[in-house]
Amino acid sequence: MILLFLPALILAAAVTVFLLQKMSYEKTDYYTQTKNSYISMRLDKGRLGEFYTYKYLKPLKGHKRYLFNLYLPKDNGETTEVDVILLHESGIYVFESKNYSGWIFGTESQQYWTQTLQAGKGSSQKNRFFNPIIQNKVHLKWLQNFLVDKTLPFYSYIVFSERCTLKDIKLTSGTHHVIKRYDILDAVRQNAGKAGVRLSKEKIDALYQKLYPLTQADNAKKMAHIQNIKNKQQEAGTGRETAGARRAGRRNF
Repeated sequence: MILLFLPALILAAAVTVFLLQKMSYEKTDYYTQTKNSYISMRLDKGRLGEFYTYKYLKPLKGHKRYLFNLYLPKDNGETTEVDVILLHESGIYVFESKNYSGWIFGTESQQYWTQTLQAGKGSSQKNRFFNPIIQNKVHLKWLQNFLVDKTLPFYSYIVFSERCTLKDIKLTSGTHHVIKRYDILDAVRQNAGKAGVRLSKEKIDALYQKLYPLTQADNAKKMAHIQNIKNKQQEAGTGRETAGARRAGRRNF
């Protein structure tokens, strides 16, 4: 008799777990700011990567505020989208999230990096994607331009999924960090320890109030941003080369 009820019990347990996870998610800063539903977050690799970046940073001590999906204005009327920003007493952390799998190869100066995926029977598939360090340099440029304060300390982090392997990443400037998501908390803690307190609580809150409106872009602005990216890809002739990488994780410029 118990066996007859087992599928129903399993289903009920699964539903309960789902509802509890959904309720917990809807209490997070990420949900409050983005309004992305729990289902849409779980099914979208880009959003999932952003949420996990936030989730792994939550235990960080000190006064802090988070910002997600900022559409920063550029001089030509276009925008550049930043995945995650952490305003912390040690400074401003700008994160580019890459929720990719496979092997990742690249150098700081190359325009494109390579993702290699196993395709079965000893073969592999290679996809090119735009250098995320260059991508984050653009974010930093327009963020600094928007805030108009050269005294602010900025830190650049490229965060990859734990499902990938960073095979051959060559960094030269010492100003950018390329890490896997599991290491993000330790990396930021270490940097914060070295930097010390650089921003007061009042400064962090003021920066948050200035930047928060940029996270609330309407659909028209978002669509225009996406169209600008498509136009640039067509002009550069990179649409076919980066299609696989775009399927593996969302790209933001």
